[in-house]
Amino acid sequence: MKVGVARESAAGERRVALVPEALGKLQAAGLEVLVEAGAGAGAMIPDQAFADAGATVVSTDELYAQSDVVLRVQKPAGPEVPRLRSGQVVIGLLSPLLDPALMQTLADAGVTAVSLDAIPRTLSRAQTMDALSSQANVGGYKAVLIAANTYGRYFPLLTTAAGTAKPANVLVLGIGVAGLQAIGTAKRLGAVVSAYDVRPETAEQAESLGARFVKLKTAIDATGTGGYARALTPEEQAAQQAELNEVIASQDVVITTAQVPGRKPPVLVTAAAVASMRSGSVIVDMAASALGGNCELSEAGSTVVTENGVTIVAPENLPASMPASSSQFYARNISALLLNMVKGGALALDFEEEVTRATVITHGGRVTSDAVAKLLAPAGGNA
Repeated sequence: MKVGVARESAAGERRVALVPEALGKLQAAGLEVLVEAGAGAGAMIPDQAFADAGATVVSTDELYAQSDVVLRVQKPAGPEVPRLRSGQVVIGLLSPLLDPALMQTLADAGVTAVSLDAIPRTLSRAQTMDALSSQANVGGYKAVLIAANTYGRYFPLLTTAAGTAKPANVLVLGIGVAGLQAIGTAKRLGAVVSAYDVRPETAEQAESLGARFVKLKTAIDATGTGGYARALTPEEQAAQQAELNEVIASQDVVITTAQVPGRKPPVLVTAAAVASMRSGSVIVDMAASALGGNCELSEAGSTVVTENGVTIVAPENLPASMPASSSQFYARNISALLLNMVKGGALALDFEEEVTRATVITHGGRVTSDAVAKLLAPAGGNA
């Protein structure tokens, strides 16, 4: 079986689905690896490094014509979609809940689409395949560096002959993988770190990294399924927002990480909260996207400065800004998922197996994911 590594085409995307160090396990399983010329350029990996590791570097046409499985980071777009043929498999972070129409197109073309977005994150043996977590880890680290670079003062307490600089107060909203990495990084930089999440069981995790867990009097348990927090109802959110605004007003830096898969991120930092912050304060909204962000005033992909001097940074793809590390982690994730579906050197999809059942979005000419099929139902999509 031939496994192809596609070159990413999305704007600003510098990651690559496989790195040379990951080829060994695939080759040991009897797989032949093809790499599209220039696929690793964004991560500073030359074609020769892949060739030295045993891969065959090919043209774009050759990659799609010869590969049985195409590995990607982001979903295929534009001219990449019609290149995929019936019986071929594409694996990546395909965003099936955000782009169900693309899933329908792939199903109609007879393409089997496998998405790492859909990994069951509470399944312990799937942890090595959990690309969302590995990439969130990178994002949480980079978000703090961006905040520190943007903030006009020191993060740590610093005493010099010229005077003493007070430590920055940093608040992390959302205590998932990204939030925990942000807490740890901000703490190592010397900030006084607080953290908040609607799931009370995350308090111990935050405190273990040296953060103070913010306890609201109006706290509501919003523990959801699959390792995520559930979305709060409008009534629940309103009950907490006023109290949270008071906490936000006292912070120098706020880093938001809260996301709900396939849905608009919850607004945690309202315009009123931003207006209450001191001039020079910084917000880094990791959840910002075309769907919105955790900060009401975020503009995805942009940095804005409010009238009261608060800087709001809304980066869209933080992992791609650290492509070497991100690609290394991602390569392990996608390799583990692929090998979980390979037997005797060939793809063997077992829909009785939990990971396969969850991650295979299209197969055999139809959409196999119930969640995606429901999104397509009003438009007449098949299931």
